[in-house]
Amino acid sequence: MSTIQLQRLFDLPYYQLEKFPQAQSLAAKHIKGHFYSYSTQELVNLVNKVSLGLLQIGLKKGDKIATITYNNRPEWNVLDLGMQQIGVVNVPVYPTISAKDYAYIFNESQVKYCFLGHGDLLEKVKTAQTQLPNLKAIFSFDKVDNQTDANGTEVAFWEHIFAEGDLTQVNQIKDNIKGSDLATIIYTSGTTGNPKGVMLSHDNLLTNIRDVYSIIPIQAGEIGLSFLPICHIFERTVTYAYMSKGINIIYPPSIETLSESLQEFRPHFFTTVPRLLEKVYEKVLTNVRKEGGLKLKIFNWAESLTADFEFDKEYGFFDSFKRKTADKLVFSKIRARLGGRLRGIVTGAAACPRKIAQFFSAIGIPICEGYGLTETSPAIAINHFQPFSAMLGTVGPLLASVQVKIDNSDGNYKENEGEILVKGGNVMLGYYQQPEKTAEVFDADGWFKTGDIGKLVKNKKGVNFLQITDRKKELLKTSGGKYVAPAPIETLLKSDFMLEQAMVVGDNQKFVSAIITPSFDVLQNWAKENNISGDKQALIQHPKVLAYFQAWIDKINPEFGHVEQIKKFVLVADTWAVESGELTPTMKLKRRVILEKYKTQIEQLYK
Repeated sequence: MSTIQLQRLFDLPYYQLEKFPQAQSLAAKHIKGHFYSYSTQELVNLVNKVSLGLLQIGLKKGDKIATITYNNRPEWNVLDLGMQQIGVVNVPVYPTISAKDYAYIFNESQVKYCFLGHGDLLEKVKTAQTQLPNLKAIFSFDKVDNQTDANGTEVAFWEHIFAEGDLTQVNQIKDNIKGSDLATIIYTSGTTGNPKGVMLSHDNLLTNIRDVYSIIPIQAGEIGLSFLPICHIFERTVTYAYMSKGINIIYPPSIETLSESLQEFRPHFFTTVPRLLEKVYEKVLTNVRKEGGLKLKIFNWAESLTADFEFDKEYGFFDSFKRKTADKLVFSKIRARLGGRLRGIVTGAAACPRKIAQFFSAIGIPICEGYGLTETSPAIAINHFQPFSAMLGTVGPLLASVQVKIDNSDGNYKENEGEILVKGGNVMLGYYQQPEKTAEVFDADGWFKTGDIGKLVKNKKGVNFLQITDRKKELLKTSGGKYVAPAPIETLLKSDFMLEQAMVVGDNQKFVSAIITPSFDVLQNWAKENNISGDKQALIQHPKVLAYFQAWIDKINPEFGHVEQIKKFVLVADTWAVESGELTPTMKLKRRVILEKYKTQIEQLYK
């Protein structure tokens, strides 16, 4: 029986060491190609070296360190846990944001040191450094030669802080850290204005970890591949949950090498965002189309069998026989391309297109969608992998420690729908240095207001599942006074793989329209098959391309009420991205930015 109690996040490696020590607790393939790993014992040893070293450079409980890296890596976890042991607060920062955002976050949170990875991160921090009076030094996770910060001070290799010796002081501090103490400040990306620092305690995250423990369908010694940004609460909580189960965490070099990493490491589980699953599907489809002939016909037949997939659906003898045949000829080969051992995938951060969830689940890799926010550590609800605990079109049953209330007190929503309000041990302490903003997101009874609209629906066993229908702040109001929820329309629009992104517009207008960015890889293949040539700008103006998109819109419009139907659309040649400003780091639309960017095109739609 374990004597280590999980009361603080830094208890996790000790818990693993006592309960199920691993030879490869944390591992990574560096972007330069070499593979390295740490056993549970090595992880504990390194964490203590970091704690002792940070104390020796003068850090104390409540001080802040910023961490920035493009790719997940064990060094990040070691530093994170080493900080926590002495009460130093981790402020993880997205690598893709601007130097201006760095300056704002570092100043508000009073960051004293920054640890960063490769790429342009050092240059961005140096650009911000002239505005950062509290920043004492920068450390690099990689060895760098003759690099200095904006003050001319050498940027040291992070191992320079390692210290060995008596751990009495470290242990004394550890013993006085409570579960209610602040563990991290995570700045939300925000679709408008400056980001807000979400304060999360050890208890907040451990509440979520305990709730998802039985949901993750793999055990000690099996492999969880981690490639979503660890600075985001979704992947970070997942890695802590892996650690609590003795799952071997492997970090691939980058998302760009994911196909190769799946073949090399053959994981049993990973978490992702829907767009990545769409790209995997598109790649499978593109490869099959290139082969053509009989293989394409067999694939199309097999794929057609996935269209009616529902969790827990029972098939008769003939339908079962067809699916077994399809599995032998097609599905098993797709699973092999993804490593051959996947038990399931959890997806979050955006709505997963039904077609994608059906396809992967039907071929033997169940896709379970979840929902949450940074402010809720993050999970509120997750579909499970056990029988009768997953439902397509929902984000799953509520977690055990979470309470939800559906609020339609303003009467703006359909029957049984309303804003999702949450209570539970996973709900944040508040926004750092912003008590007014904190007060705005809690009602008089202490319920956290998510800003998302949803409802509870029951499955055939009478279990409540949460369904997200829109975001409160993103409701459009036509000039006729009718409210329109853009999110469901955008989700259905994007279920055709010719679309990369779509945004519904029409606030204070007579009708609803859409701005669409095509998936140009898919579009160019389609154009080639249809004897159409030209660059991106030529393609989006071609009559056959416009006719394709119009036909798709005509097909989905009947799914919505008359006022919600798309009357006009415009194709744009841009690819929306975090770097170019149209998307947040969590891939949400920055609606105001997009509205301003395409102001002229939108005006033309309503002339």
